[in-house]
Parts: sequence; structure tokens; C-alpha cells
Amino acid sequence: MITCTRRIEWDSMHRIPLHESKCRAFHGHRYAAEITCHIEQLDDRGRVIDFGVVKQKVGGWVDDHWDHTAILMRDDPDPAVQAIAASNAAHGRPVYWLDDPPTAENVVAELARVAQELLADTGVTVTRIRLWETPNGSADWTR
Repeated sequence: MITCTRRIEWDSMHRIPLHESKCRAFHGHRYAAEITCHIEQLDDRGRVIDFGVVKQKVGGWVDDHWDHTAILMRDDPDPAVQAIAASNAAHGRPVYWLDDPPTAENVVAELARVAQELLADTGVTVTRIRLWETPNGSADWTR
């Protein structure tokens, strides 16, 4: 099987409610995602997909929804959550709401869901996404 991988990076903040240590406080990360795609037959230029298409579709979505914003749990009980959402809205940035805690595992699952939708019309299959939350910690989603 031949695959290709495009790396996308962004900055976001989050917190993990009920975390047993310091990750229960609001903090930020320089996230990086490696999005791996497969296709049964290479195109007439010998590619799985143009890297720029992944950058435009998935990277564009990340820029709009996750870069320089907060990825938070919808039912987070911390009263600062609503203040952060209001502040971001006042500055033209969204908060991205997850139904579950925004752990690396849940963020990579959400990115996989979104990436598959965004790339569906290209004919490729997203086979793996590795999300780096820190330089030494990552979570993988695999088809």
C-alpha cells in the first residue's frame, strides 16, 4: 500500500476537567497532526493526493476552528469556560466544543471525523492520524 502524509500545526488551549494533575488547569499546546491518506491507484501524476489539497481542506478547517482558540468540553463546570468563550467571541475567534474532555485521544478522533468528511470527494481514504499534543506525547487514530 502506498500512502502519503501531510503535517498540519496549530496553537490551541484546553483543559481536562477531572484530570488528576496540572492538566486540569487551562493551558496551551503547539499541536501537530500527521494525516495519512491512501488511494487504490495513484493519479496520473503518480500521487495519492496533492499535499496542497490536504493543507487547503483540512488545514483550512483547522485554521478556522482550532488555531489560536480553545478546544473545550461542552459541559465543563469551570465558570471561566463561559468567560473564555465570550472573550474569544469578542475577538472574532470561536471556541470549539467537544462532548467529551479535549484529551489528545478525543481531539484526534474529532480530527479524523472531520478530515474524512473534508477529503471524501477526493477519492482518498484517511488511514491514520497521529496528533502530537507535545513533542513527546501523541495519540493515534487508525482506520
